[in-house]
Amino acid sequence: MDLILTVLNIVAPVAVLGMVGFLWVKLGHEYRLEFVTRLAMTLSVPALIFTALMKTKIEPAALRDLTLAAVFGYGLMTVVFFALTLMLRLDRRTWLAPLIFGNTGNVGLPLALFAFGQTGLDYAVVVFAVMAVWSFTFGLWLVAGGGNPLRAVKEPMVGATLLGALFLWQGWHTPEWMTRSLDLLGQIAIPVMLITLGVAVARLKAGHLGRAFALSALRVAVCTGLAAAVGLGFGLPPVALGVLVVQLSTPVAVTSYMMAVKYGADADAVAGMVIASTALSVVSLPITLAFLI
Repeated sequence: MDLILTVLNIVAPVAVLGMVGFLWVKLGHEYRLEFVTRLAMTLSVPALIFTALMKTKIEPAALRDLTLAAVFGYGLMTVVFFALTLMLRLDRRTWLAPLIFGNTGNVGLPLALFAFGQTGLDYAVVVFAVMAVWSFTFGLWLVAGGGNPLRAVKEPMVGATLLGALFLWQGWHTPEWMTRSLDLLGQIAIPVMLITLGVAVARLKAGHLGRAFALSALRVAVCTGLAAAVGLGFGLPPVALGVLVVQLSTPVAVTSYMMAVKYGADADAVAGMVIASTALSVVSLPITLAFLI
């Protein structure tokens, strides 16, 4: 019973805020998704990443190990899912990105915070940053069917990651007034992202739902297994291992749908993956957290 209550206390806030966004749209209220998403990705999320890296109390060696594990984990996932799309003869521009990239921001960051505290959030930001760099380089190149992957350096989240890493490495800190301002800006990121996730799911028009549910179930098994194996292989401590498993097994990111719309992939199919994987995560993530805590 105690374990059930503990998991419920972790998952419920995430579900409640997501449901707020879902019901807000279903009740007919206005929600400017593009504006809010741009606000979060341009200002609040970069501020959260930068301050988390700058102020982290985690040993540099532990952060290095987690970073390497996350890079290795996403590399393995890319290889495995590339082979899967090849075997199943799936269009890689449509299916590969959503199979690789989970919702490490909207879902992963709050889950890590509620499950493992501030240390968990600091670790989760590192995995989120690795995913963001890979998503805005390889992921964007994949969905767009080409182009310059170096466009990622223009993304505020990538810049915040590099700057935060530099401050962490040098032991620098911003003036207190600036740190407090960035903290306030970063604090809106998690609730805004969760509400926006609910809004996005409410507006999606799904396609290929049968295939989406089958691929989502396979994705959860592969991502959870790979994350656990990589984390244990790198000898990560329990909290870092738990964060890596949670982050890599989060449902498909809404940004995968947005990129599919922008670059002409099958957006309805990707929307189906978002909806199916999010629905499955209601069961899979609590089970995963029960094992991890």
